[in-house]
Amino acid sequence: MITIERVITVDRPVAAVFGYLADFETTTEWDPGTVRTVRVEGDGGPGTKYRNTSSFAGRETELEYVVQQLEPGRIFQLRGENKTVTALDTMTFRVVGGGGTEVTYRAEFEFKGGTRLAQPLLKGQFKKLGDDAEQGMHDALQKL
Repeated sequence: MITIERVITVDRPVAAVFGYLADFETTTEWDPGTVRTVRVEGDGGPGTKYRNTSSFAGRETELEYVVQQLEPGRIFQLRGENKTVTALDTMTFRVVGGGGTEVTYRAEFEFKGGTRLAQPLLKGQFKKLGDDAEQGMHDALQKL
């Protein structure tokens, strides 16, 4: 398994930050690897399905994400899957300072089948993916 975890702190209220990130279609604005994300079913709460297309290692890949947990202002979690990988994305939120927000973003990737053999070779690319997403998320949240 490959795990990416980043902590982003912004001087924006938790309600605004949570509302923005819990709309998973905004990944096109803050995740440089995302080509498109479309909600295909649901109202945004648990059970809602999204189709996410990302560019990774020079290829486009598609995952179907399902919202696992949504507690406004506290936690937003999705599970994504395709034939080669399962991803668990968890964002936790807390108020800091005089009304700012700290977001802890954790993405866990578990590879399936023969893809598991390539996992050690992908660690550097996933680190870059995490670094780029961290910067993109910070920049997008500062504009709220």
